[in-house]
Amino acid sequence: MKGLMPIFKRELRAYFYSPVAYVFIIIFLVSNVGCTFLLGNFYRANQASLETFFLFHPWLYLILIPAVGMRLWSEERRSGTVELLLTFPVTLTTVVMSKFLAAWTFIAIALFLTFPMIFTVHYLGDADNGPIISGYLGSLLMAGAYLAITSCTSALTKNQVISFILSVVICLVLVLLGWGVLSNILNSWFPVWISDLIAQFSFTTHFNALRRGVVDLRDLIYFASVIVFMLMVNVVILDSHKAL
Repeated sequence: MKGLMPIFKRELRAYFYSPVAYVFIIIFLVSNVGCTFLLGNFYRANQASLETFFLFHPWLYLILIPAVGMRLWSEERRSGTVELLLTFPVTLTTVVMSKFLAAWTFIAIALFLTFPMIFTVHYLGDADNGPIISGYLGSLLMAGAYLAITSCTSALTKNQVISFILSVVICLVLVLLGWGVLSNILNSWFPVWISDLIAQFSFTTHFNALRRGVVDLRDLIYFASVIVFMLMVNVVILDSHKAL
């Protein structure tokens, strides 16, 4: 895509020019450590595995990623710079992809900074690198799906708080659809095949397999499909605003 890299670099630099980026990274790292060692009882599990570490990611991302992505388009619309951005000699799809990839790269950097956890499990025992790699892959893909949804809600409104709330609600529903408690409730209301079908739309269902080291192409396709679909919706929303 022509023009993607200049916008991507501009957006990525903008994150690190703001102290908010560093606050996010610190909160993300502290939250991961706290959830893993305090809530997850990492040492009591007596296993050289990062399964507990990845267990909390759907819940951490539920707040942290909407906080990162809520300003992607809301701030542009509020300040009026979205009109200038859309006059660039590039397609609207390129602009959307550039801003999304910049935010996703920023989140990937924050996720990469958790690498001391890998050294920790290898120090404690003979860890299997397969589940660790698949867990990081699944976490990154799930983060991208959260971010694509947030980018879409950000394009809907000039208010960042509304964008944040909308994305949290949508992502929460997609997490809970595969949650054990909700699945049991659905089983009591619907035939098992219907509840299983509903669970297939959940982040939890597809991420749990990856964090356990099971790499299924269907899980990868699911997250990729959510990202692509939400970015397409993002383009349609912005295009409708552009036409007004």
